[in-house]
Amino acid sequence: MVDVTFQEAVRTVVDGSHSDPFSILGMHRNPETETMEVRAFVPGATAVTVVDAREPELEYALQRYDLDGFFCGPMADRKESFPYRLKISDPYSEEPRVEEDPYRFPSLLGEMDLHLLGEGQHWRSYEKMGAHPRVCEGVSGVSFLVWAPNALRVSVVGDFNHWDGRAHVMRLWHDNGLWEMFIPGLKEGDAYMFEIKHRDGYLLPLKADPYAFRAQLPPNTASIVSRVDRFHWSDETWMAERGEKQRIDSPLSIYEVHLGAWKRVPEEHDRFLTYLELAEQLIPYVVDMGFTHMELMPISEFPFYGSWGYQPIGLFATTSRYGTPEQFQHFVNACHQAGLGVILDWVPGHFPSDGHGLGNFDGTCLYEHEDPRKGFHPEWNTLIYNYGRNEVSNFLINNALFWCERFHIDGLRVDAVASMLYLNYAREDGEWVPNEYGENKNLDAVAFLRRFNEVLHERFPGVMTLAEESTAWPGVSRPVSQGGLGFDFKWNLGWMHDTLTYMKHDPIYRKYHHDKMSFGMMYAFSENFVLSLSHDEVVHLKGSLLARMPGDTWQQFANLRAYYGHMWTFPGKKLLFMGGEIAQGREWNHDASLDWHLLEIDWHQGIQALIRDLNRLYKEMPALHQLDCEPGGFGWVKVDNREESIFAYLRHGLHDAPPVLVVSNFTPVPREDWRFGVPEPGFYAERLNTDWERYGGGNIGNGEGVDAEEREWDAQPHSIVMTVPPLSTLILELKRHWD
Repeated sequence: MVDVTFQEAVRTVVDGSHSDPFSILGMHRNPETETMEVRAFVPGATAVTVVDAREPELEYALQRYDLDGFFCGPMADRKESFPYRLKISDPYSEEPRVEEDPYRFPSLLGEMDLHLLGEGQHWRSYEKMGAHPRVCEGVSGVSFLVWAPNALRVSVVGDFNHWDGRAHVMRLWHDNGLWEMFIPGLKEGDAYMFEIKHRDGYLLPLKADPYAFRAQLPPNTASIVSRVDRFHWSDETWMAERGEKQRIDSPLSIYEVHLGAWKRVPEEHDRFLTYLELAEQLIPYVVDMGFTHMELMPISEFPFYGSWGYQPIGLFATTSRYGTPEQFQHFVNACHQAGLGVILDWVPGHFPSDGHGLGNFDGTCLYEHEDPRKGFHPEWNTLIYNYGRNEVSNFLINNALFWCERFHIDGLRVDAVASMLYLNYAREDGEWVPNEYGENKNLDAVAFLRRFNEVLHERFPGVMTLAEESTAWPGVSRPVSQGGLGFDFKWNLGWMHDTLTYMKHDPIYRKYHHDKMSFGMMYAFSENFVLSLSHDEVVHLKGSLLARMPGDTWQQFANLRAYYGHMWTFPGKKLLFMGGEIAQGREWNHDASLDWHLLEIDWHQGIQALIRDLNRLYKEMPALHQLDCEPGGFGWVKVDNREESIFAYLRHGLHDAPPVLVVSNFTPVPREDWRFGVPEPGFYAERLNTDWERYGGGNIGNGEGVDAEEREWDAQPHSIVMTVPPLSTLILELKRHWD
């Protein structure tokens, strides 16, 4: 008994303010009579009887102690506890109903779980936290566990208790701030939320479960009891070979996709495709286009569709817009069976302030910093995680591990890393707090990112991590042991910005911006880069990639083809946002399907064919991928031809891989009889020419290729003479005479 009178304890149970209902409700020994008595709070009940679960003929009527539904009574001469049920009568039912009493069940948490959860080192916390169908003492139900250390009380609410927070108040583990309860009779598919009472006595907005595996379709906000451990995977071959396919010397060409806007069903009110339909339509398309991986913009449940998923509420729940978690597992499994890797965009940098989310979760700033100079993101009006808190760091790392284990995800692309690393990101002077050394580095975020990468790579060695980091922070893709952040790859946003700036200029002015195309080589091997033309480049009034190209229609398409040819041959892995492969002319719109009708036009078909061929050559030719991240894989041949806007470079692979010469002409003037240096004698086959007729070009080129002469040129021992078409990129591969 707590240190209050029994009458006061009853009152606090009835009004829903008792913080330890397990000390009052359920079966307890009366210290005076040494017999058992049962206390139950059943709002609305007119009579409650205790029924022995093993001997149903034994019944014990309880006395109504309070008109709101508090009942209690002795179990006659019963001196030992026994399993029982409650027979409940109320004005709404003709016959009494028999229910299990949730307050008779013990805790399902072990000491080790409590210890690891408390210190933030539990790497399978998603198996304990949240809602899990279980069997306890032979009774089926659902166990709940939530972290809310500063709450006065926490309840589970749903249709099963008429959303009455007084009915299922949880058990508190004071040392950890964890609230726990097993509710018998609940099952998969049941909706629920947490009702949390502030320590000052008022109710907070109902909260979704931070660890829920499924959520209601927005704008509804409830969590749904779900399991994600029953899918029968058949991707053993892919999983066994994944590590080799994702090595730094392997080809990596990524198709970035927004699942809600890749393709829709116009005949059915323009609805989304489901995960199952995407498996049937999207996967074969991406494979046919030659991409090695698909990157999905965030699919963790998010309330506002216009955020594209970058403001998630349910990090552990696949968005219900496209189907169930098991259907998404089917999608990933189908990708793997088709030889396609799956990368998820992951958002640990911030979260929205919606009332049912993590913000002010237990009446305090639990997941976010209390100081808005650290905890509020002024650019996105979102909240920032408190990475220095063990429980928060454990929550986020567990989420990363969860996607890799339960959904076989092959990589996580971490969004907005720069916003995490800098305390003054998007802030003016006076709006941020320096670290202990007076610097702008967020030391807690740095430690979190390093720990995240260490744990993930240790537990899932074949999985890769990619950082969207827009500054010159050193060592983003270097191992933690060498002082880096531990990512495998970093998006090369500098290359993207410089080269697109160059391409938007009329060719007559490009000679004044020549260095924009070559500057990337100054830092190309400081990180393991991915050359990314992502969704960010086709939104916010930037227009499409095609629309940025100067000139008439022919020149726009020729410019885009030449640019793609340069991208696929420049050092770095590749990423292209959907629609780029068909040269969509308008800016991307998340509320509509891609403009697939454009493929009725030859020019758009040509761009699609070019991307397909570039991906094929990128995988076939070792020189184009093996040393993407090593200086030995690249060498300039011509870099100073400003007047003619000509670039030429060599790509090299490992061992005896044939060298590749790449030549780009970014003016609309054909260049005939141009000599380029090459490293070896032999025949240089023209493997791809973006001016070929099948791509929509003028078909100017060099036939099957050209022979090298023993004439030194461009600091190379041999040279070739060739024609370079206007606004084009050519790929020539050495065919040695003895091959």
